[in-house]
Amino acid sequence: MSEAKGRDDVGLEERLARLEAIVERLEQDELELQEALELFEEGIGHVRAAHGLLDETRLRVEKLVVEMDGAVSVEPHSPE
Repeated sequence: MSEAKGRDDVGLEERLARLEAIVERLEQDELELQEALELFEEGIGHVRAAHGLLDETRLRVEKLVVEMDGAVSVEPHSPE
């Protein structure tokens, strides 16, 4: 198992790397059912946490707009 399992301070890149490792392991034929289930559950946890990180980041992204007179204003990011 990974030391990242269950930690809230894990970054997106580390979660994605762990997900890749989980997928590789799940694709192996000699995997026992119990281990596959544990890996699947861990993977779901990483997917949910990564989704949360992306949501938080999206909310924090702001777009700088330079107006005609040179003043800079900040607008919230709007998904397209």
